[in-house]
Amino acid sequence: MKKPLALIAVALLCAACAPAANTTPAPAESTATPSAPVSLSASSGPQAPGGTVPATIGITWDQASKDAAVDVAEKAMADFARPGVEETQWANDLARWLTPKTTADYSAVDPANIPASRVTGPATLSVDEANGYGVKADVPTDAGTYRVQLLRTGEEAPWKVTRLTTPSS
Repeated sequence: MKKPLALIAVALLCAACAPAANTTPAPAESTATPSAPVSLSASSGPQAPGGTVPATIGITWDQASKDAAVDVAEKAMADFARPGVEETQWANDLARWLTPKTTADYSAVDPANIPASRVTGPATLSVDEANGYGVKADVPTDAGTYRVQLLRTGEEAPWKVTRLTTPSS
């Protein structure tokens, strides 16, 4: 007699979870008009409907953005180029400048294997004026110039390092 009771309980449970009625309203009739075709080729004319070419992808560059990127690149490289620091301290100090994925990627790095021990000059940026979300910075060290890639998720978001590339000697 236990099986029929169990089946009834399961049926009641399923019925309790099911929606009582379709409460989603029917979509309203669209009054939008189709837009002009958009070209993705820079040499093919207008880049957007109305003949305008977007100056940037979402964020425009200004001096404050460039200064902030230089600052983060230099500070990240200074925290990176410390081969004598204990591994946990090194990783924790560096993590404040990195994206979460990059933090995970660099968690296995032994700082004793890093050839650079200090930053020797200011970072210089390679700016793509059409892309305000990313930038590359070259940071000179006593072991050569490292390339530091930085990203931000918005105009007011902080710059975060996604990669530090060793110099190609």
